[in-house]
Amino acid sequence: MQINSFKIKITIVTPMYKIFLFYLLTLPIYSLFAQELKFTKQDSLRGSITPEREWWDLTYYHLDITVDPDHKTISGKNTIHYKVIEEHDVMQIDLQPPLKIEKALQNNKKLKITSVGNAHFIKLIASQKKDTINTVDVYYSGKPREAVNAPWDGGISWKKDINGKPFIASSCQGLGASVWWPNKDHMYDEVDSLLISVTVPKDLMNISNGRLRKIEEHNNTKTFHWFVSNPINNYGVNINIGDYVHFGEKYEGEKDILDMDYYVLKDNLEKAKKQFKDAPKMMKAFEHWFGPYPFYEDSFKLVEVPYLGMEHQSSVTYGNKYINGYLGNDLSGSGWGMKFDFIIIHESGHEWFANNITNKDIADMWIHESFTAYSENIFLDYHYGKKAASEYVIGTRRNIQNDKPIIGTYNVNKEGSSDMYYKGANMLHTLRQLIEDDEKWRSILRGLNTDFYHQTVTTQQIEKYLSNKTKIDLTQFFDQYLRDTRIPTLEYIVAKGKLKYRYTNIVTKFDMPIRIFIDEIPQWIQPNAEWQTKEFKGNKIMIDPNFYINSKKI
Repeated sequence: MQINSFKIKITIVTPMYKIFLFYLLTLPIYSLFAQELKFTKQDSLRGSITPEREWWDLTYYHLDITVDPDHKTISGKNTIHYKVIEEHDVMQIDLQPPLKIEKALQNNKKLKITSVGNAHFIKLIASQKKDTINTVDVYYSGKPREAVNAPWDGGISWKKDINGKPFIASSCQGLGASVWWPNKDHMYDEVDSLLISVTVPKDLMNISNGRLRKIEEHNNTKTFHWFVSNPINNYGVNINIGDYVHFGEKYEGEKDILDMDYYVLKDNLEKAKKQFKDAPKMMKAFEHWFGPYPFYEDSFKLVEVPYLGMEHQSSVTYGNKYINGYLGNDLSGSGWGMKFDFIIIHESGHEWFANNITNKDIADMWIHESFTAYSENIFLDYHYGKKAASEYVIGTRRNIQNDKPIIGTYNVNKEGSSDMYYKGANMLHTLRQLIEDDEKWRSILRGLNTDFYHQTVTTQQIEKYLSNKTKIDLTQFFDQYLRDTRIPTLEYIVAKGKLKYRYTNIVTKFDMPIRIFIDEIPQWIQPNAEWQTKEFKGNKIMIDPNFYINSKKI
């Protein structure tokens, strides 16, 4: 008896190839025999909505900093505006060493700070009356953690371009924005708007999120003021400093005319003009499938950085060396991955899933990554057709490990398996098959971005939404693919004009329908854990490869 996965030929992924698998490197790989994870007080302070966080709601940040490339330091302050939800007098602000909070002021009065690792508890003096808007100024300085292998380990990349000029960028997903600036470092509360003022040497530029309001000239420096008018998550905020040149275009989008701006090192201008043609193609495909770009007011930018790339809101960073695929490689092995620039497509897809719709707890990061890995498939679908898209997403199964559940551990800033990327994408591709109607599927994807517009959400909300809109009880479906590592196996027997079939490796009550082909004629069956029998009139049976299951002929 031979187990196969839909009779698709799978190329064995060699260790050499794995070094190119971006998202399999983003998260630690644990041994099957690893001990149960143990979490510390710091994990809880970082990952939970503590009493010192929940009583106040973020409304506005003004991050005003100076970046010194020669000494690799950052200094300045963050002015935090907040609304009092419940009266309290202690505020938690997060900042990671070696950076230090120098002082905190409210109404020009110095406040007492008690530090517990990365969490800093500020004792407020002024009365915190419910529904009032107050501010706290947090001053800080130091050498932030340097990113050795950005974006996977996070921090600040202090690099030089080929002309020897500073080339600097931040990246901090998972690790947290508090690695380079003081803030309320939890995903559940997004600031409503943000002003980023960054002072850099006069011969450099800083590119951040949103729109450039003004540039102030000083003797030896310039200050770039960028304003974000939409809610933004902390890790989506970024600085990018270099000897940049700018070009751009106007895109006639669904909602309005969208400014699409591109900032690249001056020596890469001509390469960028050619490679960034994928950007309007991306926008056309994603607006069709996901709905209008969520941040017209803040524009769309691609910004060259000295690492691979990241989904910073309205300031997507790019380092894919101006070649197609992932650093010139096709992660699917299908050939279709070489039809587009992986970083432009994938990281821009996060504008809808991560930046527009944001998980409240990093344990639910599949909401970001599964839908965005699936966006690669959707891009191909729009520009090259459904067959190309299917071949691509099926090909990405070679990257799935099934090492641990996709959903992580709540309240300790712990994500789940890196399978949230391509196992998640194949889960969504499978769900599309269950719906059958592509326009209905498209309306659901667009509906997600409308009904959860600029919101932070939970897995339960997304599961309930998809069940309601598909009119399918998806409880066991999500339990199987998000909370279990086993892949359903369809066992079947063909004998004496009968087809017998059942599922193994499934959660309780899992009974997902699947499409099979008998002599190339499609039929539906609905297996469960028990053997079922139906008449079989034909010579050849094939399981539809678009369903993420294994099959085993007995």
